Amino acid sequence: MTELGERVARVEDRTFLTVGGTYCADVRDERLDGAAYVTFVRSTMAHARLAGVDVDDARGADGVLGVFTADDLDDLPPPRSYIPGMIPDPMARPWLATGTVRFVGEPIVAVVTESPLQGEDAAELVIVDYEPLPAVVDVEQALRDEVLLFPEAGTNTAIAPPPPGPDLFEGCEVVVRQRLVNQRLAACPLEVRSAAVAWSGGRLVMWISTQAAHSVKTKLAELYGFDEADVHVIAPDVGGGFGAKISPTPEELVLPSLARRLGRPLRWTETRSESMVGMPHGRAQVQEITIGGRRDGTIEAYRLSVVQDCGAYPSMGSVLTFMTRTMTTGVYDIPAAQFEARSVVTNTTPTEAYRGAGRPEATAAIERAVDLFAAEIGLDPIEVRRRNLVPAEKFPYTTAVGTVYDTGDYERALDLVLDAAGIDQLRAEQAARRGRDDTRLLGIGVSVYVEITAGPGAGQEEYAKVEVHPDGRVTVFTGSSAHGQGHATSFSMIVSHLTGIPLERIEVVHGDTDRVAEGSGTFGSRSLQVGGSAVHEATARLIDRARQVAGGLLGAPAADISLDTRTGRFHVGGLPEVDCSWADVAAAAGLDAAAAAGPVTGAGLAEIVMYSTTSPTFPFGAHLAVVEVDVETGRVELVRMVTCDDAGRIVNPLIVEGQRHGGIAQGVAQALLEEVRYDPDGNPTTSNLADYGMISSAELPSFELVTLETPTPVNALGAKGIGESGTIGATPAVQSAVIDALAHLGVRHIDMPLTAERVWRAVEEATRATQPMEVR
Repeated sequence: MTELGERVARVEDRTFLTVGGTYCADVRDERLDGAAYVTFVRSTMAHARLAGVDVDDARGADGVLGVFTADDLDDLPPPRSYIPGMIPDPMARPWLATGTVRFVGEPIVAVVTESPLQGEDAAELVIVDYEPLPAVVDVEQALRDEVLLFPEAGTNTAIAPPPPGPDLFEGCEVVVRQRLVNQRLAACPLEVRSAAVAWSGGRLVMWISTQAAHSVKTKLAELYGFDEADVHVIAPDVGGGFGAKISPTPEELVLPSLARRLGRPLRWTETRSESMVGMPHGRAQVQEITIGGRRDGTIEAYRLSVVQDCGAYPSMGSVLTFMTRTMTTGVYDIPAAQFEARSVVTNTTPTEAYRGAGRPEATAAIERAVDLFAAEIGLDPIEVRRRNLVPAEKFPYTTAVGTVYDTGDYERALDLVLDAAGIDQLRAEQAARRGRDDTRLLGIGVSVYVEITAGPGAGQEEYAKVEVHPDGRVTVFTGSSAHGQGHATSFSMIVSHLTGIPLERIEVVHGDTDRVAEGSGTFGSRSLQVGGSAVHEATARLIDRARQVAGGLLGAPAADISLDTRTGRFHVGGLPEVDCSWADVAAAAGLDAAAAAGPVTGAGLAEIVMYSTTSPTFPFGAHLAVVEVDVETGRVELVRMVTCDDAGRIVNPLIVEGQRHGGIAQGVAQALLEEVRYDPDGNPTTSNLADYGMISSAELPSFELVTLETPTPVNALGAKGIGESGTIGATPAVQSAVIDALAHLGVRHIDMPLTAERVWRAVEEATRATQPMEVR
């Protein structure tokens, strides 16, 4: 038996560290024998009319099997608005560009060849005649509707805010306002988008690098007019997703049409440069914060106004502001709050979810607001936080925007981090450096955060089937799909803990819609608390049924049968020598009608559950960042990162620590390095990993992780999500630390990323502003 809370090494890692994973481009299957390759010709202009697309030379090139434009895809229905009735229909994204291109990287033509290299050569022969149109890159420019991306819509606004509410700030002693930029980011998974398709036996089979195989299946069935039983989707090993692989993109969705036309299986894997402009981006909000309160540090009112950049076509990114709204006030007991958001289109890559998906944006805004408020009234920002945190005794707590938090102890998390970091010594060192005019200044930044995991809708349901075979082995089928989270280890630990069956006898199956009947996928830090809870419930039911079978074998009522999880054997109460094994029970059981409804047949014992939770959970924590800033060059070095990330009950500390490390790294990267940039004409200037500032171990210290567990009553495991928490807490802590280092010089705010140039310019501007004017 494996106990929950043990530090169990991931069972997946032996394969990954030896022979390696099998990613989409690695798949070898007889149904893909003779596969051809797809290459997309992409727009080189951000905004232009397509005066003509000449594909004649490409059709005659070596190895070309077909060249297709939007006009050739007449077997596909017209594209629909992402949310009909909410987002204007004219803003629906076409399968391939028609009439107008709206971002650099938009696919215009699909070229199919015998080999990938032939595809690259043939694509170069496609001649696209562009009639340039003015590009709109900035969201505030887009709001003015001077240049319309969709003239038939009459506006660039995809989603408009409701009418403004009442003035919250009348009577506040202090009111602070600030414009903030939560910059556009690229997901940059190590495995780029990749898919393969085959028509086999009248069915459509797709292998795809995705976070949600069943969602892809549903989309394909809907798009091609099939019953879902006629579609088979397989997600092999997935090399990262971070939200960008939740939804299938047009490049992937048109592949079955091309394969059917040519009568050939097809493969497509994008290049890294294509990925940087074609894979959906994340974040991309311009925010206006207003915070008001008393001079004693009490916050009385807060307002967050957001302009969300949808990119060229509104999709998931356009509605993620509802997650920002949900977490508007963060960890603070603020009696009055407002949120408004509008989403606008620009001539840039469309936005989707990215690690945290709306919640990091909310935390970055409120934490920056608290810092600015503290600076205005001349109080320590840590103490202002402490005075306004939601007290532990107030949970469950309803925020001013109506969000109900399950559990929390925010002050405890803050105290743990401050103690671990040695805040008094850090402040003393900071003062000493300032006193001697050191050019390497110390900055200390603190953030306290709360986020929502397993949010509304599909995020609150998951499928699980647990089957014990006659030889005592167990197979766990889960609709949650791993791309680095360690599902095989965590879910096996749950089953082992409840049954006493060793980990090495348990297999976890996911990502195959023929083997797993239903599923929601992996996103929103939902896997353990929803997928794991489904496995927990299915296993508990399985044990109840096994006790009945064991009773028949042992000649005793089921109520008298006990399961010894130390040995994994059933026995009659008080008579431990009268026992039987899981293998005995499974061999005797067979599959009943309920289990036969699942995808596995044959002898054995099985239980199926579609688990549904009635409430999300709200992980929380505190982060403290220590930076050194060279005022002569603007260079920032992160020297310490101390974090407390509460995720409820911890099943496997090693996996949790890994998730925290990865999340913190991505949060630090946003604060210091990462930004997708465009020039005024909409040309991307960060379209490869030489120009886009991804973080590496060279820029990171060893993280100091503080443990805190506050179990939630929402599920039987007591578990909350952890996959995105580090990202949410780290970003504002690092941003605050850099500004704190320079505050005595007169620096009030610097937008992310805090690059050396941006920091140096802020110091120069502050220095000029504080120097007395020369009188001649």
